[in-house]
Amino acid sequence: MEHGDRWRDMPTVAPGIDDDEELNEKATKEEIERGEYTRVVTLAWDESEPSEPR
Repeated sequence: MEHGDRWRDMPTVAPGIDDDEELNEKATKEEIERGEYTRVVTLAWDESEPSEPR
């Protein structure tokens, strides 16, 4: 895989975008019909302490 191919396939976020507000905004019916939407998956790290084994 060439260097340019790797960069093209990497997910990106535009500079200055407010992640919580912009990425959680639902697409309108018109945007969906035109195919102008992106599926967004949010991953959250659970920072709780692990449970003790029984």
